[in-house]
Amino acid sequence: MSETYTMNGKVILIPIALAEDGYDALPASIATAINACQVFFAENIRTARRAFKKIDKSFDIDARIWHETGQAEEEKIEAFKAHLKENKTIGIVSESGCPGIADPGQKLVAVAHEMKAQVKPFSGPSSILLALMASGMNGQQFTFNGYLPIPSGEREKMIKTLEKKAVNEHCTQLFIETPYRNNQMLQSLQQVLQDNTKLCIAYHLTSADEWVMTKKISEWKKMNISLPKEPAIFIVGG
Repeated sequence: MSETYTMNGKVILIPIALAEDGYDALPASIATAINACQVFFAENIRTARRAFKKIDKSFDIDARIWHETGQAEEEKIEAFKAHLKENKTIGIVSESGCPGIADPGQKLVAVAHEMKAQVKPFSGPSSILLALMASGMNGQQFTFNGYLPIPSGEREKMIKTLEKKAVNEHCTQLFIETPYRNNQMLQSLQQVLQDNTKLCIAYHLTSADEWVMTKKISEWKKMNISLPKEPAIFIVGG
């Protein structure tokens, strides 16, 4: 027999558009979800409020309780627990994409499970999954590696390790980089990866000018392109 939930509230995981012109990528059910919440734990309160007004112009910002998690998610755990004990419906939202997926939210969700509260995720755009879908690489086995090391020696060593996994184990490797280092990353990848290794780069996903391209390293070297200073996904595959 499955274990039942307690009366310790409900947690709703709310995705947000990846781009300012990408709100049509969100399901219509998101409007119902945000209006059901009494409390929000947002990565950035200002951007969350602006996003909710785009989703539903009638959304009442002032009728909700707001907590900002930012880079201090652990510091909000006690407040989170208190709201759950009050049987509140809590929304967790990051600045874009899906909370808990390369964004804050995971620690609060773990606490919700410990308290036997109901956790309900809503589907929405994830740059990681969208890039993988569009890459033409193996989606049966893949690993998201977050950020690679900054020091050049460590970064190059990690790139070689990821290439080995991608080629020998057929496990697609995904990672991200700080926007202002995108071109440095591309340069490192061109220097370290073998010519036949495939590289996909994706940015501005769900926007009118989204860009996804997969080519062998030998082909990337001939392009001499400059990447914009925008969040990008890099994917290495065999």
